[in-house]
Amino acid sequence: MTPQYLFVYGTLRRHCLNHPLLTDCVYVADAHMRGELYEVNNYPAAIASESGLIAGELYCLEHPEQLLPILDDYEECAAHCPEPHEYLRCQQTVTLTDQKYLAAWVYIYNRPTESLQRIWSGDYLQYLQENL
Repeated sequence: MTPQYLFVYGTLRRHCLNHPLLTDCVYVADAHMRGELYEVNNYPAAIASESGLIAGELYCLEHPEQLLPILDDYEECAAHCPEPHEYLRCQQTVTLTDQKYLAAWVYIYNRPTESLQRIWSGDYLQYLQENL
């Protein structure tokens, strides 16, 4: 079976409270994706874009068939969640620190960003450190 990967950029990163959701995943490397990052309500929102970089972490999913539905519930984009979903799970190209590219699942924000504050650094952990 082909490995499946997950790119996380916010509260699922290793130094955040929600990281235990990824207990059955294998950390691969720090990575980034092309996009813009925004502050919603104490959590980040990423959109795919060529105008910036979003810092995050890449994980290999040990049991994607079990974990992805749990994460879809967490991100409120499972089929039973009310529409329109705040996030969509999509495949995106991510770049590892050694410049290799991989396709990974990413939760992309699915609402307008005009009223949100952009996180210009693209790094949610850095943003938290600077704004706490």
